[in-house]
Amino acid sequence: MTRSTLDALIAEGGSEPIAGWDFSWLDGRATEERPSWGYARMLASRLAGPSSVLDIQTGGGEVFAEVLNQVADRPQHLAATESWSPNVEIARRNLGALGVSVVEVPDDAALPLPSEAFDLVISRHPTQTIWNEIARVLRPGGAYFSQQVGAGSNRELTDFMTGPHTVSEERSTDRTISMAMQAGLEVVELREETLRTVFYDVGAVVYFLRKVPWTVPAFSAEAYKRQLSTMHALIEREGCFVAHSRRFLIEAKKMG
Repeated sequence: MTRSTLDALIAEGGSEPIAGWDFSWLDGRATEERPSWGYARMLASRLAGPSSVLDIQTGGGEVFAEVLNQVADRPQHLAATESWSPNVEIARRNLGALGVSVVEVPDDAALPLPSEAFDLVISRHPTQTIWNEIARVLRPGGAYFSQQVGAGSNRELTDFMTGPHTVSEERSTDRTISMAMQAGLEVVELREETLRTVFYDVGAVVYFLRKVPWTVPAFSAEAYKRQLSTMHALIEREGCFVAHSRRFLIEAKKMG
């Protein structure tokens, strides 16, 4: 392919809006295996009993809305938090009609919510997990249910862009269990899987790195033009670029 085609692909991936947590723009351009446990299905089964539920870092509210629409008898008190203003507006559109109040709050800040207010706290792919705050807002006997990004997720992509690096233990399951226990929660379930992620063009890579910025912090197409050009040549030669995402599912209860 010509240089102009490479530039066009990079421009495509760089201009597509990234607000919300909808990855449908990548259809036909990238694929990612899903964990076998089925987060949305498991969450739907957990919404039958609680009277109050909080979704932390809801993104655009897409997943929470999808699950709530599957539940006939919804909890009476529903709330969600999100840190990024463009996502807050999308979440309010997606969740407002379902009775969910959406609060804008930084991911690393204390939750502006009462103590012991929720039977269930959930979070899908949180950027940070503030365990003391989760324990504070949970009622005794309540549970935290979350699918998270594991340590070294898509390491192949990070290494390609920035060079080999040591994987941080910040997102390891051992550290997660330790932090939950320190906050006074008991881990009752933990599962983890490694999943194949495939990119079929460099525009998809640019879009992904903009939308999932922790993969390559401070990424910009201009700053990483050399690496993107090399990856483009690799995809043209081999048909795709393969990485592996890591996910884990955790459920922890507040004993009372």
